[in-house]
Amino acid sequence: MAALTKVETGVFDPRRFKEVLSAEAWAAFSEALDRAEETFKGRTIWNVNSTGKGGGVAEMLYSLLAYAMGAGVDARWRVIEGNPEFFRITKRVHNHLHGSPGDGGRLGPEEHAVYLDALEPNAEALAKLVRPRDIVILHDPQTAGLVAPMKEVADFVVWRCHVGLDVPNDIARNAWDFLDEHVDRADAHVFSRKEFVWLGLAPEKTVIIPPSIDAFSPKNQELERPSVEGILAASGLVEGGDPGLATFVRAGGQPGLVRRPADLVDGGAALAADARIVTQVSRWDRLKDPLGVMLGFADHIAPRTDAHLVLAGPAVEAISDDPEGAEVLEEVRAAHSRMPPDVRARILLAALPMDDSEENAAIVNALQRRSDVVVQKSIAEGFGLTVAEGMWKARPVVASRIGGIQDQIVDGVSGVLVSDPGALAEYGAAVTGLLLDPRRAESMGFEAMNRVRTEFLGPRHLLQYLELLSKLMQKATAS
Repeated sequence: MAALTKVETGVFDPRRFKEVLSAEAWAAFSEALDRAEETFKGRTIWNVNSTGKGGGVAEMLYSLLAYAMGAGVDARWRVIEGNPEFFRITKRVHNHLHGSPGDGGRLGPEEHAVYLDALEPNAEALAKLVRPRDIVILHDPQTAGLVAPMKEVADFVVWRCHVGLDVPNDIARNAWDFLDEHVDRADAHVFSRKEFVWLGLAPEKTVIIPPSIDAFSPKNQELERPSVEGILAASGLVEGGDPGLATFVRAGGQPGLVRRPADLVDGGAALAADARIVTQVSRWDRLKDPLGVMLGFADHIAPRTDAHLVLAGPAVEAISDDPEGAEVLEEVRAAHSRMPPDVRARILLAALPMDDSEENAAIVNALQRRSDVVVQKSIAEGFGLTVAEGMWKARPVVASRIGGIQDQIVDGVSGVLVSDPGALAEYGAAVTGLLLDPRRAESMGFEAMNRVRTEFLGPRHLLQYLELLSKLMQKATAS
């Protein structure tokens, strides 16, 4: 089994953020850019996770590391390899950290042995790359077992956890027990919100850094209406556009054109050009509750509006670290096939192509911009980048009052929070209310965009990492 895959991010000019930040925010970010290269001179910052595409962590790393490189920082990215049993176990850990039993399997000594065996060749390969002055940032449960071996070769090791639970239960604590001996040895622990921090971790080593989005990525860049319509036509999601205008700008600045169609599941067909659209885009994951989104739409939104639902996720075969995706998509497809024909015709299930990750991102961008309401009705969520993405496009977002979602949306101002993710009637009423009151929806979308501008763009994220790593280096020098 080969260990470690190199992911190239390119180099982005971070000074482009001047056009979207306030004067005050730009001044702080510009000052940091001026000192970043000198701060990390002679060091490489290694980021390690379990997938190079699909999911919010990979998206954030791609942009953040490219901007760091543009600031003169040597930032690199490696993806670990693992066998199917390793990823079944780490998916179980992921679910447990969210308080969910997942597949119901154990996290005992045998599973721990499988976990460490799979990480061993990754640790050996990484140790050959990392130099003594380097910094290693390990992301999520899949990489926690690398903390100890990296402590032997790197100057500093940071473990970053992107998932968690507002109120931990015994299931979550079971996952903590599985990982704690590894995580504890890191020089710093980074969580998305303070409620996710594990009991027993040293408070002085814990830092809160919420995730962010890249305003200029193919998923979030401005798209003119002809491009939106062309992309949706080329992907087979909405009729009426010119596929020849399905254009976007790739991360490196080159022109891009969407050519690949989505796989429309269960006999779906493109929506009419004038259709009103409610959209959820997420992995095919039970914690994202695609089944609840669909059933809630069928029972509580479709009877009161003329809207259509687009439930979209990645082509499941492309996501190597999520073995449950195909199973969840099949559950949704089966439920869809049993619906009455008139309801089924108003629900489009779409597996978006992943052959070209930037093309995939452009499809998501166009779909969100075309939507009347964006939904993220997760049962558990570390942050929920799709919430910030929809807000950045000035869309009204209806989402569950859980995890980092509630840090993004100010309820009733920049979106609507559903207090109980399982309450399909409440979710349906929230979406229906926005569809029936376009003026309120437009106002909410405007407030949503402004909130993302001030709180959830990449410069704030980069500044917080600069502060954390600078403190670690200063502390080491002082001692």
